[in-house]
Amino acid sequence: MPERNVLGGPLAPCGVDPVTGFFRDGCCRTGPEDLGSHTICAVVTVDFLDHQQRIGNDLSTPMPQYHFPGLVPGDRWCVTAVNWLRAHLDGAAAFVVLASTHERALEIVPLEVLREHAVDVPADPGALGD
Repeated sequence: MPERNVLGGPLAPCGVDPVTGFFRDGCCRTGPEDLGSHTICAVVTVDFLDHQQRIGNDLSTPMPQYHFPGLVPGDRWCVTAVNWLRAHLDGAAAFVVLASTHERALEIVPLEVLREHAVDVPADPGALGD
């Protein structure tokens, strides 16, 4: 059975530059070994990255030992549903790509809340300047 997104459709890739996902396959897939539920495809912002740093989840600093380049604003990354919700409650939520957010995120974050932060992200971010 294919993985589904929060809208009920097939789970779309989240990001490959950098390669995201608990399984580092570009998708916010999840499974029993993903204890943090890395299911929300976030387009990170300065506010979100700063918030994550403040709560002890440093997403900006590269960690080569884990093949993690560090994130910059505009990167798409599969974040944990709990940390995303915490950022939302603190007024620092990242944007969300609904088609790339796994349906299991709904166990933690209501769809209405995700929709408040929904954004369509083109495959080529350069197209945003057109």
